[in-house]
Amino acid sequence: MQLTFLGTGGGAPSLQRNVTAIAFTHSPRGDTWLFDCGEGTQLQYMRSPLKPGRMNKIFITHLHGDHIFGLPGLLTSRSMGGITEPLTIYGPEGIKRFVDTALSLSGSYTDYPLEIVEIEAGPVLDDGEFRVSAWPLVHPLPCFGYRIEQHDKPGFLDAARLKEEGVPRGPWYQQLKAGARVTLEDGRVINGADYLGPATRGKTLAIFGDTAPTPTALQLAANVDLMVHEATLEAALQEKANGRGHSTTLQAAQVAKEAGAKRLIATHFSSRYLPRDMPRLLEECRSIFPDTELASDLAVFTL
Repeated sequence: MQLTFLGTGGGAPSLQRNVTAIAFTHSPRGDTWLFDCGEGTQLQYMRSPLKPGRMNKIFITHLHGDHIFGLPGLLTSRSMGGITEPLTIYGPEGIKRFVDTALSLSGSYTDYPLEIVEIEAGPVLDDGEFRVSAWPLVHPLPCFGYRIEQHDKPGFLDAARLKEEGVPRGPWYQQLKAGARVTLEDGRVINGADYLGPATRGKTLAIFGDTAPTPTALQLAANVDLMVHEATLEAALQEKANGRGHSTTLQAAQVAKEAGAKRLIATHFSSRYLPRDMPRLLEECRSIFPDTELASDLAVFTL
C-alpha cells in the first residue's frame, strides 16, 4: 500500500507545490482511491506512475476550491481517455451540486457510471477489504477526515496438515481458508479456523482535511499506522492558523503524539514557505513527534 502526494500546498498552487490531492494505492494491480482533487490534479497524475483507469473512488474532505477545483477536468478527461470503469465520489453536502453544475454548464459528460454520495459523520463504506469512516473537523466549511481500516487478513491455511489428516483437496479449501466449517462427503465436519495460522493485522490510516485543533482528531487517528495531517503554518503563527481553521506544525505533531500514531506525514503547507524553509518546519514537528516526514509533490510513502 502506498500514498502518492499529488499536491501538498494549501490555498493556492506555487512553483514548488500543487494544491491538495493524495492517491492511496492499495492493491498489486494498482487500484487507487483519491483523497481531494485540487486544481491541476490530472496533470500531477500524468507525472506519476499512477493509472487513471485504476482510480475508482474519490473522497472529498470539504468544498474549498483548493480541494475540489480539479474534479471537473479529471472526470471529463477520464471519459475522453476511454475509461469505462465506474467511479464513486464521496463528499460533504453540496459536492453533487458542484459536479453536476460544472458538467452541465460546460456541456460536459462522462461515458462511465458516475455515482456521487453525500456523506455525514460516521461509516462511509465497507467493501470487505477496507472500512472507511468520516469524522467532523473544525473549519469554516463542513470538513471531514477519513479513517481507513483494512480488515485483518486470515492466516495461511495449513494444507500439509489437512493432507495428513486425510482431507482431500477440493473447492471447500476456499471455505476453510475463510475459517468456515465444511461438511465432507464422508460426513466429517472440518472447522477451517483450526487449520489457520495467525491472522495478519490490517493497516490503519487517517487522512485529515483542513482543521483547527479538535478533540475529535484523537479518535480519528487513534493508534493508526500512518497519519496525514495539515501543517499550514509554523508554530509562531498559531493564532493566524487557528483563526482560519488550520493547524500549525506543532499542533499536527501533538495530535500524532497524543493519538498514538506510529508515523506522521505533514502536508498542506502555505505558499509562503519555500524549499529552504522546510527543514525548519520539519524540526518543529520532530521536536514533538520524531517519526514525522514532510510531504512533497509526487513523493511516495509506503505503509
